[in-house]
Amino acid sequence: MTRPDRKSLLGKWRITSMQTWDTEYVEMLGPAYIQIDDAGGEMAFGAVQIGLQCEYGTTSIWFRFHGSDEMTEVSGDGDAELEENGTLIGEIRFDNGDESSFTAKRW
Repeated sequence: MTRPDRKSLLGKWRITSMQTWDTEYVEMLGPAYIQIDDAGGEMAFGAVQIGLQCEYGTTSIWFRFHGSDEMTEVSGDGDAELEENGTLIGEIRFDNGDESSFTAKRW
């Protein structure tokens, strides 16, 4: 059996649920997603569009982000872990603001 490596995290993931916001908001401007690549990544849900600066573990990432929410500048951090069933489970935390867990499946 081979051990997973960070390449198992790379790619585009469809966010299927978020604890803090309902599906109508999360998919307001299109399908919600998190994209992870060697250079970092991006995340979009609701009116939020952010770029990610990532640090990688074997099956997890930690990220800082910067971007916009309804044209207001936002920043914060988050993390995610790849579960054995292939689901990505994470949390996003806005500086001085909301935080939410999320679940994503490979797109």
